[in-house]
Amino acid sequence: MKKSKIYFASDFHLGIPNYQSSLQREKKLVRWLNMVSEDADEIFLMGDVFDFWFEYKYAVPKGYVRLLGKLAEITDKGIPIHIFRGNHDIWAFDYLSKELNVVLHRKPIIREFDGQKFFLAHGDGLGPGDIGYKILKRIFEFKPNQFLFRWLHPDIGIRLGLYFSKKSRLADIAKYLKNEKIVELQDEMLMQYAEKKLEDNPEIDFFIFGHRHLPIHAKVGKSAEIVVLGDWIYLFSYGVFENGIMSIKYFNI
Repeated sequence: MKKSKIYFASDFHLGIPNYQSSLQREKKLVRWLNMVSEDADEIFLMGDVFDFWFEYKYAVPKGYVRLLGKLAEITDKGIPIHIFRGNHDIWAFDYLSKELNVVLHRKPIIREFDGQKFFLAHGDGLGPGDIGYKILKRIFEFKPNQFLFRWLHPDIGIRLGLYFSKKSRLADIAKYLKNEKIVELQDEMLMQYAEKKLEDNPEIDFFIFGHRHLPIHAKVGKSAEIVVLGDWIYLFSYGVFENGIMSIKYFNI
């Protein structure tokens, strides 16, 4: 029986810190997609593909044509691509699924590959703490607020969104460089979430997350594994599941 080969990557944040840098990373992402599409059974992009994304009824943020074209090309070949909405592209609605034929996920899902059960999520809003963001997420997902934002002209709304998104991301990068985001593994919020989830779902074998920008691969519970995928701002890391084994690798081409 043919074994699955599944690829995972997360947190590309295309659009920051500037056009040229984002374009270079977009081209690198396309090269990675070219490589993995040669033997992938499925590809999972686990959130924050864009640093800001909002779909108006008749307009979307311009740019990213290399990536969008490549995603459409791969799905046209019959390789499923899954995209999770992250906290930076929370306002992705139906454009990506209709135009690119990708599967857009708004909530965590459980999938099975080669008899192994995977819990898949971007990771934002999971685990203890981070109350401020959890409240903000509810505000962003409140449909009347989305309706009101649509009344802003795209030139204003998208520029405003990019400004605040970039400001938030650059602040996070500053903390990262100061090692303020490095925590003990047992204190990592996604580790705590996975441990709690296992109490009710002991059949889960792997937890796959993005969001935290830290590459983590560790045991959780008695036999499960947690993988946090890192990012494509500095690390260019990704996950591969093959022959029953999950691993983190780095793309340097």
